[in-house]
Amino acid sequence: MFSLTFWGVRGSIPCPSPGHMRYGGNTSCVSVRCGEEHLVLDAGTGIRGFGNWLNAHSVGRASLLLSHTHLDHINGFPFFEPLYRPGFDIQIYAGNLIRQGFRIKEVLAQQMSSPTFPIPLDNLPAGLQFRDFHAGESFKVGNEVHIQTLALPHPDNATAYRIHFRGQSMCYVTDTEHVTGFPNQELIAFIKGTDLLVYDCTYTDEEFESHIGWGHSTWQEGIRLCEAAQVKRLAIFHHDPDHNDEFMDRLADTARASWGGAFIAREGMTVILNY
Repeated sequence: MFSLTFWGVRGSIPCPSPGHMRYGGNTSCVSVRCGEEHLVLDAGTGIRGFGNWLNAHSVGRASLLLSHTHLDHINGFPFFEPLYRPGFDIQIYAGNLIRQGFRIKEVLAQQMSSPTFPIPLDNLPAGLQFRDFHAGESFKVGNEVHIQTLALPHPDNATAYRIHFRGQSMCYVTDTEHVTGFPNQELIAFIKGTDLLVYDCTYTDEEFESHIGWGHSTWQEGIRLCEAAQVKRLAIFHHDPDHNDEFMDRLADTARASWGGAFIAREGMTVILNY
């Protein structure tokens, strides 16, 4: 099976309020099932739910692919329960840090150090392996999962992932900022013909002008990219915390009317790409 599940769809900060129930309030986390391989994209607060699922199904290994290390994409990592299970193995990948002189192990260790967290990274009983790479490199997970990467324009850098498995693919592209009127040709080539694009749709085009430089994009730009790259489906993702359920309901109707392949990513939603 090739499928993905959204465990966290929100950007910036968790917002578990009554106005964010239908779409979810956890920050970015998407798991991808490729046969026997379990991948997880980002470690926002949504990763806690994915960790509970792994434990309930006695899964013994996973690979974590980080887009970048801003807080909303790693703040669930210390609460990922399999890290506290002896015998669980996880490979952690990051492509945004090397050119800044950082390493992913150092960043996660700092997050889990006194006085902000009581359990140091080195005390975790799970088996952790860390791999820093330069965005743009390709690699494999297991024998059948092929992964391409691309550097994205975002403060402190970010990495896009394209996951290929048994003839199909999906792309995870967050956090990224576009330039109005100038489509990112490198990104269009990267996502060309993919079955599903999960894209940073934090803002609307109307909101974007007052947020230039913040490192995010819009759902309308996502549709423009999909049309230019012949992408089959668009998952509108990384919702602004100020966009409550009523706003998202209106957005879902408007986006679907604009392009039939667009849908809103909801927490708990599973998309099956093939069997």
